[in-house]
Amino acid sequence: MREVFDQPTRSTITFSAIETLVIALGGEVTEREGSRVILSLPGGMWHTHRPHPGKEAKKYQVEEFREFLRQKGFVP
Repeated sequence: MREVFDQPTRSTITFSAIETLVIALGGEVTEREGSRVILSLPGGMWHTHRPHPGKEAKKYQVEEFREFLRQKGFVP
């Protein structure tokens, strides 16, 4: 899902696509209270909220996720 690294940041990436990518990379998605969720990859976690009422991740979430991937060594 190279779209995560696109500049300018896309506003059309669904949060479920981000979750699917985390799982494909060997990570885990942990449900918390309400809309809270923890996305884990080896060596770190990203705490965030699922967007609502829409399905698309907010631009700041895509940017935070992009940085999370870079910190964990997942770069295109």
